[in-house]
Amino acid sequence: MRYLEARAAAAAGADERASAAFAEVLDASPDNQIVAAQALDHGVAAGDWPLALRAARILENAGQLRPDIRLLLVADAFKRRDWATARRQIDVVVSDRVFAFAVPVLRAWLAFASRRGDPIAALGTEIPPGGYAEEHRALLAVAMGRRDAGQVLAAATGAQSLRAIHLRVAGAGALAARGDRAGALALLQGDEPPLVAARALVEARRPVPGSFEGANSGLAELLVRIALDLDARGLTSIGLGLSRVAGWVDPASSEPWMVASELLAKLDMPDKGIAALGHVSDDDPFAFAVSGQRARLLVAAGETEQALGLARARAEAPGAGADDWVRLGDVLMALDRPAEAARAFARALEAHGGQDRVAEWQILFAQGGALDRAGDWPAARAALERASRAAPNQPLVLNYLGYGLLIHHEDLAEGERLVREAHRLAPDNPAITDSLGWALYLKGDRQGAIALLETAARGAPADVEINEHLGDAYYSVGRRIEARFAWRAARVYAEGEDATRIDAKIANGLRMASVIP
Repeated sequence: MRYLEARAAAAAGADERASAAFAEVLDASPDNQIVAAQALDHGVAAGDWPLALRAARILENAGQLRPDIRLLLVADAFKRRDWATARRQIDVVVSDRVFAFAVPVLRAWLAFASRRGDPIAALGTEIPPGGYAEEHRALLAVAMGRRDAGQVLAAATGAQSLRAIHLRVAGAGALAARGDRAGALALLQGDEPPLVAARALVEARRPVPGSFEGANSGLAELLVRIALDLDARGLTSIGLGLSRVAGWVDPASSEPWMVASELLAKLDMPDKGIAALGHVSDDDPFAFAVSGQRARLLVAAGETEQALGLARARAEAPGAGADDWVRLGDVLMALDRPAEAARAFARALEAHGGQDRVAEWQILFAQGGALDRAGDWPAARAALERASRAAPNQPLVLNYLGYGLLIHHEDLAEGERLVREAHRLAPDNPAITDSLGWALYLKGDRQGAIALLETAARGAPADVEINEHLGDAYYSVGRRIEARFAWRAARVYAEGEDATRIDAKIANGLRMASVIP
C-alpha cells in the first residue's frame, strides 16, 4: 500500500511525500529491485539525491544498474572527493561499454582532482576537432591555470552555438577570477547577449555567475554534452536524467538547468521546465535567454495570458529598452502572432541603444523571421539584408537569407553562395547543412545533396523538414524504399499541412506539387 502511495504521490508531483514513502518502502524491503528502480527514477526527477543514491546502490549490488546511472555514482564520488571510488566506478564504465567513449575525459578530471597523473595525457594523443576531448583539453587548461588557457578555449569553441558561448562565459569567469581580465575579455568578444552581459561583469570587476571551478564543473560539462547528444538521437529521457545530475554536480552553472528545461518541454512537461529555470539567478549572463525560454514554456504550458501579460507589462513600463520589446516579440511569435511580433521588434529597433544585451542584427534577424511567418517575404528579405550588413559573418543570418532566396526562387546562385558561406562558418549546424543540401538539390546535383542531407539528418534525426528533404532527394534518384523511410521519420513529428503532404508522399511517391520548397 505504501508503495502505491509513493507512486501516486510522484505522479501527482507531490515530491516530498513521494520521497518519504519510497524511503519507508526501501526500509521495509531493502533488496526490492522494483521499488529501488522506481525510487531511483523519482529521486533523480525530484532532485532527492540521497534517495536516488540509496536506490542506485541497491541496484548496483544486484548487478542491475543502468549505464547512465553509473555516471551518477561517478558524480557522487567526485562530490565526496572519494577518488578511489571514482576510479573504481570509472573502470566499470569501461565494462558497461555504453559510455566508454567518455572514459578518457573522466580519467582526465580524476587525474586533475586527485593530483595523480597527467590530466592532458589521460585524454590521449589523438584529439579530433569538435570532439569531447578537445573541449576538455581546453577546460583543463583553464582549470590548471595555464597561461595560454584563453587561446586554447577560444580555438576549441570556434563554432557559434549556445554550447560554445556557455563554455566561453564559464572559462572567462574563471580567468577573470584569477586576475586575467584581458584574457577573459578576449574570450567574450561578440554581440550575443550572454557575451555582452558577461563582458560587462568582467569590466565592472564583478564575479561572473557560473564560472568554471574545476573538476566538478568539468564533469558537469561532460554530462551536459552527453545529454545533448542523447537528445539528438531521440534518447531525451536519458539525456534529461544526466542534465539533472549535471545540475547537482555544478548547481551554479546555468547550462544544466537550461538544458534540463528544454528536455522537460520536449517530454511535454513545460511546468517542470519552468521550475528548472528558477535555479538561474537574475544576474547570470544567460538571464535574458532564460527569460525568453521561460516565456516559451509558459505558452507551452497553456499559460498564454500570463506569458503575454508579463512581457507586455515590461515592454510598456517606463524606461523599457530594446530587450523588453524583443521579449514581447518572442512571446508573440510563440503565440503564432507574427505580424504583431514584427511590430514589437520594430519598437525594439527604435529603442535600441549601446547598453542593450541584444544586438541590432539579432533584432533585425528576429524581425525578418516574423515578417516571413506573416507572409511578407519582401519586407522580411529587406530586414534580413540589413541584419547581414550589420553582422556579415553570422551564419544564422546568412542561412535564413540564402534559404529564403532559394525557396522563393529569386536568386538560386546567390542563395547557394550565402548558405555555402553559412556552412563554412557553422559546419556542424544541421539546419544549415540541410539548406546547402537543398541548394544542391534545386540545381540538380542530387548525389551531392544526398550526402549533405544525410549528414543533416544524423545531426537532427527528429527534424521534420530535414527528413522530408532527404526523402525527396532519395526518391528523385530512384531510392524509393529509403525515401519512404525518411518521410516516415519526418511524419512522426509533422503537423497540419506538413503531415498531410508527407502522408501523400508516403502513399503516392513524389510529385512536383508535393515537393517542399
